[in-house]
Amino acid sequence: MKIFVDTAKLSEIREAISWGIVDGITTNPSLIREAMEEERKRGNNTDLSSYLSEICRIAGRERPVSLEVISQDAERMVEEALFLYRKFNPIANNVVIKIPINTYTEEKKIDHEGLVAINQLEKRGIPTNVTLIMKPEQALLAAKAGATYVSPFVGRIDDHIRKKLGIKFNKGDYFDFELIQEIFKLRLEKHLEMATEERISDLYDEERTKELRCAGNDDGIVSGVECVKKIVNIFKKYNLRTKVIAASIRNSRQMRELAETGCDICTAPFSVIREMLRHPKTEEGVKKFHLDAIQAGYDALFK
Repeated sequence: MKIFVDTAKLSEIREAISWGIVDGITTNPSLIREAMEEERKRGNNTDLSSYLSEICRIAGRERPVSLEVISQDAERMVEEALFLYRKFNPIANNVVIKIPINTYTEEKKIDHEGLVAINQLEKRGIPTNVTLIMKPEQALLAAKAGATYVSPFVGRIDDHIRKKLGIKFNKGDYFDFELIQEIFKLRLEKHLEMATEERISDLYDEERTKELRCAGNDDGIVSGVECVKKIVNIFKKYNLRTKVIAASIRNSRQMRELAETGCDICTAPFSVIREMLRHPKTEEGVKKFHLDAIQAGYDALFK
């Protein structure tokens, strides 16, 4: 599994690459705005074009850099994609264009423009990373349209399910979806046990049964991790070449579970990648070994 770092901060990109574990960079307008504001606070008033150029340069030829379009109609998205690709790809031949899977808003009631843009860019040989994937059906359509990558938003899927259940949570909290499913399974079993044999067929369509069957999931998807697992499975069954980037990752446990799905790539904030390194018993062991080495005079070997 490849690891991308989900940031636009130059300091984080440089440090993550120096660790030797980063295979690419994903950005979005929000991350770029945050990074630029931080640079200005430090007195570095670089312009946006120079800043994006530096990200591409640091990443180098072997690491893809995702840059996002902002329009909602296919024609404009393709124009923006061509601008970004022609301007920044020559730096290190590593630019990938991020396209939203669905462009529907209350203002612009259109939903398929992203697919049109993906297909047009694929025909021009421009790689795309299809973003804001929330269910396997969307990923399948993106792959059919010619997407190079699809990015299911794992954390946001979990957030959506937790909000439906009224669960309070902080952004980095782990979502124990297996526990939630077990709770609702027990509640459903108890509900069905109360029915007589003659009423089972009626209960299948009964409102309470429907409520229990649909609770704790989003149209049958119980978590962001499960969504990724289903996408990986679908792509393998039909030999689709599109790569799966698990995105919107909130903690290291989620990273572990995503690695088990067989997805091609995980893109995570630098803080989550750092969290993957840490464990209290590891720190305890380092301190103990260091102390024992000094007491045994082992450190004298290196002097």
